[in-house]
Parts: sequence; C-alpha cells; structure tokens
Amino acid sequence: MISFHLLREAIIAVQERPPTLAGEALTAGKRKELLEAPHLAELINEIHVEAERAGREPVPPLSFADFQIVHSSGSRKEYEKPYFERRRRLLALGLAMALDDTDAYKETLENLIWEICNEYAWAVPAHLPNSIEQVLAARVPPNRYVDLFAAETAHALAEVLYLIGNRLNDWVTHRVKQEIEQRVFQPVFESSHHFIWTSMTNNWSAVCGGAVGMAALLLIDDRERLAGMQDRVVSAMDSFLAGYGIDGCCPEGFAYWRYGFGYFVYWAEMLYEFTRGTIDLLKQDKIRRIAQFPAAVVLSASACINYSDCRPTIRPPTGMISRLCSRLTIAPPAMTSVPSFHDDHCYRWPFLVRNLLWTEPERLHAPGAVGIFYFASTDWLVVKRETSKGLLAFSAKGGHNHEPHNHNDLGHFILHTEGDTLLADLGMGVYTREYFGKERYTHLHTSSLGHSVPVINGEQQAAGEAYRAVVTRNDTENGTVNFEIDLTHAYRPEARIHALHRCFEWKVCQDEARAELKLTDHFVFGEASVETERSIIEHFISFHKPVICNDQVVWQGEKGSVVLRYEPSELSAYVEAIELPSRDTNPLSAYCLRLYAGHLNQIYACRLVMECRLH
Repeated sequence: MISFHLLREAIIAVQERPPTLAGEALTAGKRKELLEAPHLAELINEIHVEAERAGREPVPPLSFADFQIVHSSGSRKEYEKPYFERRRRLLALGLAMALDDTDAYKETLENLIWEICNEYAWAVPAHLPNSIEQVLAARVPPNRYVDLFAAETAHALAEVLYLIGNRLNDWVTHRVKQEIEQRVFQPVFESSHHFIWTSMTNNWSAVCGGAVGMAALLLIDDRERLAGMQDRVVSAMDSFLAGYGIDGCCPEGFAYWRYGFGYFVYWAEMLYEFTRGTIDLLKQDKIRRIAQFPAAVVLSASACINYSDCRPTIRPPTGMISRLCSRLTIAPPAMTSVPSFHDDHCYRWPFLVRNLLWTEPERLHAPGAVGIFYFASTDWLVVKRETSKGLLAFSAKGGHNHEPHNHNDLGHFILHTEGDTLLADLGMGVYTREYFGKERYTHLHTSSLGHSVPVINGEQQAAGEAYRAVVTRNDTENGTVNFEIDLTHAYRPEARIHALHRCFEWKVCQDEARAELKLTDHFVFGEASVETERSIIEHFISFHKPVICNDQVVWQGEKGSVVLRYEPSELSAYVEAIELPSRDTNPLSAYCLRLYAGHLNQIYACRLVMECRLH
C-alpha cells in the first residue's frame, strides 16, 4: 500500500497536529452551520435527547453475573446491552458538549468516562478466552486483549479528548491516555507478536487496525513512534483489502462494507489530514471499485441486496459516502436522510460523527444507480431497472459455502419492487456463541432452509468451500438477462443428485412497470435412486405473507406485488409462518412458501414463472 520510508517521511514532517482530524475543525462558525443545517436537525435533536437522558439516569453496571453468561449459555445480550448503553451515552454526551460548546454535561461525561476506564476489559466476553486455563495460557490478559470493541473504545475516547479534552478535568484526560496506552497501544504496537486480526482478510483487520491507528494519530506526539505504529496499521489494512476481489465486492455483505471499509476510510482520511494530503490512500483503483459497491447493492433508502450477515434494512452511511463521492468523483447510492442516532446499536463513534460532519445534503435524494452489476469474485448478479412507476430489481448469487459470514445460500435470489423486497434474504441472525460455532447451520438464517433454494430428497445444502456453485451462463439477449448456475456440488452425496442446474431469465417492461422472472431447476437424480424416493421442495423466503389461490401465489407489497404461477397437479403448495429471534424481546415474522414434488422421474424440470408488477 505504502512503504515505511514514505510513511515515516510524511509523519515526521508534521509539526503540529491539524485541527481537522475528526473530519472537520469544530470552529464556532462550523458549530453554527451544523446546528442550523436542516438535514441534521433530527440527528442533533436525538443527540440532545440522549445527553439529557444520560444526565438523569445512572450508568448501567457491568456485573460479573452478566460477564460470565456468554461462557455458560452462549448468550451475548446480557452483558453487551449495558456495555453498548455506555458507548451510547459517551457518543451523546461527547457530541453535545462539542456542538453546544457548553459544560452542562461535563460532570456526567467525566463520571461516565471514569466508569469506562474502570471496566475489567474493553473487549466483550464473547471475544475473550472461555476458561481461566485459557486466560493463563494467553499472550495477553483480558484487560489488554484488543478486539473490535476495545479498539473502538480507544478511538472514541481519544477523539473525545481531541475535541473537548481541554475542557475536561486533568485527572480524566490523564486516566484516558494511561488506559489507552496500557490496554491498547502497548499490546498492539510494543510486542513482537501480532494479534491474529492483523492477518485477517475480513472486517476485523480494518476495524481494529483503523480504530487503534486513529487513536494513535490523535494521541501520540512522538513522531518516530507514531510512524512505526501506522506502519503496523498499514500491514493490517493490506490484509483487509486482500479480502476484496478486484471488482470491489464485499463478500461479507453491505453491512460489513459499511463497518470494515468504513474504518479503513475513516483511518485513511485521518492519515490524509494528518500528513496534510501527502499520504492519500484512497487514490487507488481497487479502493475506487470498493467505494462503488453500494451503488450496485443499495435498492432504496433503507433496503439493499443483503447476502451474508446483513440486515434486510440498513441505511447507507451518508457522511462516509459523501466523502467518497467528493474525493473519488463517484455517484452515490440511493439516500434520502442522515441515519438516526440509533441506527447502529453499538453506537460506534466515527459513523455518527462523520455523518454529522461529512454529509453533503446535495447527495441526498440523488437518483440511485441502475443497470446490470456482476461481481465475478463472488458470483453476485444485481439487475436494477427504473420503470414508469419505480424500481424493479432482481439479484442472484453463486459462490461457495465457506465465505466470510457465510450462509449456505448458493442459487438464492432476491426480488424487489420499489421499496419492498418481496422475495428476501433473512440476513443476520442473533449473534451468540453458537451462531459462530459448530451449531451455526442449525440456525435458519444461515442454513439453506432459510433461503430460496431447493431441498433435494430431504437434504439441504452443506457448509464448506468444497460445496460451491459454478456460473455457466451470464448474458443479456433481446432484453432478457440470463443467469445460469450449476448447483450440483452444493449438496452432499446423500442428496443422490447427479446434476442440478438453476436457470434465471429476467426481463423488465419499463413502460408497463412490470417484470417477469422465469425460474427453471433441472434435476438429474442418481441412477441408484428410485422414483418413490425422489422428491424436491422449492423454498421461497419473504417477510410478506404469501397468499395461495388456485395456481398462483401472491406476495403483496405497499407499491407492488409478485405473483408466482405453478402447476398444482405437479406441485403442492403450503406456507409456514416463522418466528425469528431478534435482539429485542419481540420476535420477527417471516414466511416460507414450500412447493413439494414427489415420485419424480430420474430427469425432472421444475418450471416457475414470477411476475413483478408496480401499482
């Protein structure tokens, strides 16, 4: 990415730490501009409401009982809810003081920071060793283990000091610097051993590296030491970028693009500001392609193509995207408003602060990109067309079943009608110990039972890199997009399938605001199988309840519908209502349409037609 020689040269040349490292200098004029900006009014109101609440309510405790629950039951929410409530308050109080230039929240903020500094570990228990034996064998103790959230805490506290540290009690600022030095800087930068995340090719290397890198840029005065620190961050970022294909697709999904690539951008821009433009890590072809990823996968202001562990509804980070559009001269995805203060349940500092400081209102309500987008590195196809009444979109994927944040979803597809994703991806499940362990594919969100793919002779898709799809056709002919996938090797031998080919034909009639998807699954069963044992169940997943009527199934959205036509003499249809666990107490509802066919010939073709129409 950049040699240590050039990195060191640029850093030691800096005489004074610039006032723009947090994104902008918060001068009196800038504060006035932010407080009066119409597009920020709702967000700033939320900040003040949360700051006032923090002043009235006591800081939630982090008890040992909650700390150990993840190791006894696998549940993370008991400890993480109060943990992130503390970060929520830090974000609100820090920004309220910075924006208002008032000390009204000073005592509350100082006490909160002191409590955060008192925490046993900044890493969450789910990321710590499971037993005392493992703790004793570990290279670093729990209070010096740097995971995603320890790194994020260090950066958040460092940026609070950068913005308003001169107004806080000297004891508090000293304590923060001491804790960050001992808990984060020393274990990450002073040891010859590297944390495993420095070599990971997923979001961890970018988030941990970017957060500790920014904390160092904000706090470390020794330029030689700082240069060495940033060199280690560069190494982690090289690992992170290796996880992306040259086409810029994020295999972890759009939510992790926002997370991992977000921390890369926040760090890279802080380094750019620190070196007064000498080091510009955004000006790389691959970075530009990664930056354009949202334009392909964002469908509306809150909907996206959400393969992997990505929520079905997620708002683009308007600040980060505005900065990328300005710096790289690219078009934004569909965005209508700045995300809420509560959009990120972890209340990560840079997302909200950069949304506040970087969002350019003219980027909001700009038309989203349309066209055909294909990512060869992951075999994702996205087709978006504007019609006379709004957007119609189709997407399908290949790949393999050992991707980052993997779901067993080869051949899965999504249909979207102007704001409603009517055939959907369930997205991420509730993060528990089991969700990232051996039991991962017992969860509906991650198993192929939770995706719009067939079950063959009672067998679902298997996990592992050996279980993969092969794209055999990807072209457009007379306005019809043809996408064909060989799914033969997505299943274990127990499926007794000799061959399975899934074919999509997608055509949009823009003037009539409708589209047609022809879906054909060609099955060739193994010669040893017998007719009475041969069966398939086609699954179709949605958050909208399908209605079966004669030879049709209808999914009705607010502005459009999908109608599936099938042959009742060949396929029997039934709908299962599914309650999905969520982080909240109320479960989510989803629906699975199942089309069953049994006693099949050795060669069988399941042909279905779906019409999408906007009203």
